[in-house]
Amino acid sequence: MYVMTIDQRGSTGDVDRVPGLLEELDALSTSGRFERSVGDEVQGVVEHPDEVVEIALHALRSGHWYVGIGVGEVDQPLPASPREGSGPAFVAARAAVDRAKAAAAHVPLAVVAGGARRGRSVPAPAAAAPAQNGAPGSEGAKACANAEAVLRLIGRLVQDRTAAQWKVVDVLRSVRQGQAGGHGGHGSQKIAAQKLGITEQSVSRAVLRSGWQEEWAARPAAAMLLSFAHDSTEGDR
Repeated sequence: MYVMTIDQRGSTGDVDRVPGLLEELDALSTSGRFERSVGDEVQGVVEHPDEVVEIALHALRSGHWYVGIGVGEVDQPLPASPREGSGPAFVAARAAVDRAKAAAAHVPLAVVAGGARRGRSVPAPAAAAPAQNGAPGSEGAKACANAEAVLRLIGRLVQDRTAAQWKVVDVLRSVRQGQAGGHGGHGSQKIAAQKLGITEQSVSRAVLRSGWQEEWAARPAAAMLLSFAHDSTEGDR
């Protein structure tokens, strides 16, 4: 399982953005349920790694959230409320969001492996060594570090897009969802240009500069690494 803890950035000087995020997450995830945990923070348990990728990138897009992903076991049966959940992945998610805050100047996302149940907990990573997570040297920790690295690379593409580029990307995505595959190919770009009332060349430039195709090529890799991290974390016990 994957436990995601998402905390609002700069909440003391901003409006409460939790209700809007919860509404958005409800539409993004079929395997998880999110709710406010405390303050301006939401938490949820997600089953599928591709949904973790989708949710993480969606949260990073706005620039308003720290994203922590805990990987590993959760106590069963799951309670009706994520706030009442427990297990190593919940502890890891807390460590992850705290470490994401330390990376706020970069891409505020972290992935941490849940420690084994038998006498092992997830230590909070030292500020001087932000790349470490989980039990140092464990396969789960290494796998989580790899997943985190790829998610941060994709997250940088998402964070750096301009509003004009997002306008094109959002239309391309809606077109893609109505077609059988493809991520911004020639046919999709032509349709997007017609919908936006701009030239196909303008769409092509926005696709190139936004990293749209690179993002969608890398998403499956990020999901695969999260899946491997989960399996490795389970194997560490």
